[in-house]
Amino acid sequence: MAAQSNAIDQADANETVRGSEPDRASEVAKNASKNDLAAENASLRERLMRALAETENTRRQGDRRAEDAQRYAITNFARELLEVVDNLHRAIEARAAQPDMAETDGLVSGVVATDQLLAKLLKRFGVEPINALNAPFDPAKHEAVMEVDAPGKSPRSVAEVLEDGYMLHDRLLRPARVVVTKSQSSPPQPAEP
Repeated sequence: MAAQSNAIDQADANETVRGSEPDRASEVAKNASKNDLAAENASLRERLMRALAETENTRRQGDRRAEDAQRYAITNFARELLEVVDNLHRAIEARAAQPDMAETDGLVSGVVATDQLLAKLLKRFGVEPINALNAPFDPAKHEAVMEVDAPGKSPRSVAEVLEDGYMLHDRLLRPARVVVTKSQSSPPQPAEP
C-alpha cells in the first residue's frame, strides 16, 4: 500500500511538472512575442523619424529654391541690360575724348543722367559693378584678355579694365574683362663662359 501511495504521489508530481511545462512555454512565447513587438515598434519609430526628417529637409530645400528663384529671377534680364550700360559708357567716353564739341553738351548730359539712373536701378535690384582696377587677379570674377609688363604694379594684378564686370547679390553676373600684369620672374642669368 505504501508503494501504491508513492506511485500516486509520483504521478501527481509528474502531472504537476507536465502541467507547469505548458505554462512556462506559453510564458516564453508571450515574452518572445513582446520582444518582437518592441523591436518592430522601435523599427517603425525609427522609420517615422527618418521620414519626418526627410520631409523637413525637402521643405527647407523647397524654401531655398523658391528664395533663390525670387532673388535671382532677373539674372537674364540684367545680363541683357548690361549691354545698354556698356553703350552708355562708350557714348560718355567718346564725348570725353572730344571736348571741342559744345553743341552736343545737352545730349551728353542726358546720356550721363540716363546712365546714373540706370546704375541706381540696377543697384536697387542687387546688381553691382566689380571694382577690378589694381585689384589682384581673381579668375572667379575676372576674365584675363591679355598680359602686359607694368613696372611699378604688383604682379598678377589688374592693370586695365576693358569691360566692367557685375555681381547679382553674391553671384557673378558677368566677369570683368581685364588686362593683367605679368608675373615678375627673375631676369635670366647670363651664361658663364
